[in-house]
Amino acid sequence: MPLLFVNRLTVIDFSYLHSRRGLVGESWQVDVSLHGGLDEQGMVLDFGDVKKSVKRLIDEQFDHKLLVPAAYRDLTHKTLGEQMQLVFQTEDGSLIQHGSPSDAVTLVDCEEVTPQTLADAIINALAPLMPHNVAGIDIRLWPEATEGAFYHYSHGLKQHCGNCQRIAHGHRSRLHIERNGRRDQALENAWAEAWRDIYIGTREDVLEETDGQLLFSYRSEQGNFVLQLPASRCYLIDTDSTVENIAQHIADTLKHRHPQDSFRVIAFEGVDKGAIGES
Repeated sequence: MPLLFVNRLTVIDFSYLHSRRGLVGESWQVDVSLHGGLDEQGMVLDFGDVKKSVKRLIDEQFDHKLLVPAAYRDLTHKTLGEQMQLVFQTEDGSLIQHGSPSDAVTLVDCEEVTPQTLADAIINALAPLMPHNVAGIDIRLWPEATEGAFYHYSHGLKQHCGNCQRIAHGHRSRLHIERNGRRDQALENAWAEAWRDIYIGTREDVLEETDGQLLFSYRSEQGNFVLQLPASRCYLIDTDSTVENIAQHIADTLKHRHPQDSFRVIAFEGVDKGAIGES
């Protein structure tokens, strides 16, 4: 049976809730395969239609969102008008509370979000949209191969004009640090370890801190957003957490700690994009 494939069709940048890790930022690349009969053009599906229908659905339903395992035992959620509120308890008893417009959240029919359970959810959403000659869909989700340091972070950009304003979306990101013109992998590893599964928040967005929890809140173009997390899983900066500001923050912090040295920081935001900060 003929098979059509598109590798690296897109990248899904998102955050998800995990029973042990809590709020996790992630970036998965997407490979798509369609198999079936040939249409009147002699194709399973035109490549242009793959990009229009498949990529559009992935972008709209899964990208730059908080993905929540709907069958997880310690999850409660409710929808009030256009707002969704949820409470998620991790295995160690930590609580994560999230409130946002419903469009910022996707409930995935599973107990744990994995590449396979998310691929299954994408396939189930795509199947009704495919023409009759498409008999099957395969989706492969996979992280970027990295040899150096990387970290998972979540954030929200209240001033952003697009979906980055959602308070809990994230990325899996590489980090490259040069100290006096030479790469310093020890510094890279130290930052990556400190920022493993971190939420990078803006100080002015902290509404309150009680009982070891930070409550973030802001209103943006899409609506009201609220997120409460253990303070131990948060890192606060004085600016919005754009990748430009993150790169400069790392460079400035390193300069403050080592004033005799110069630093160049390449911070990635997901796959093959990012910013450079120097100090």
